[in-house]
Amino acid sequence: MTAQFGYTIFYVDDVAATLDFFTAAFDIPQRFVSPDGDYGELITGETTLSFAANELAGTNLDKAGGFTPLRPSDPPVGASITLITDEVDATVERALAHGATRYTATADKPWGQTVAYVRDANGILLEIATPVAAPD
Repeated sequence: MTAQFGYTIFYVDDVAATLDFFTAAFDIPQRFVSPDGDYGELITGETTLSFAANELAGTNLDKAGGFTPLRPSDPPVGASITLITDEVDATVERALAHGATRYTATADKPWGQTVAYVRDANGILLEIATPVAAPD
């Protein structure tokens, strides 16, 4: 049996606020929120971007050694969510207006992509980028 990538889950303090940020800042609609509000999903295509409460992570992971929660005051973890757009600067400004903080300036990469980084209120690193051009 071949495995299929299904979810990326970030554990956060406030699931509802995180979902609201992504909906307001990037127009990403919400697909599902659990009845107790400790888990929610966004509609992002075939792979689901999800957020779960830190308390749920504790329930799921404490017996296995726990986990390190995201801390906005610390440097970001070595991972990012990349959102693709043709309007990097406008998308960054919209994210900033909805509570993100700038992490890097916009830069043009040698391979033709334009990228900038912001962080959400949880400290999640968000790469805002143009599509990578298809090779000739």
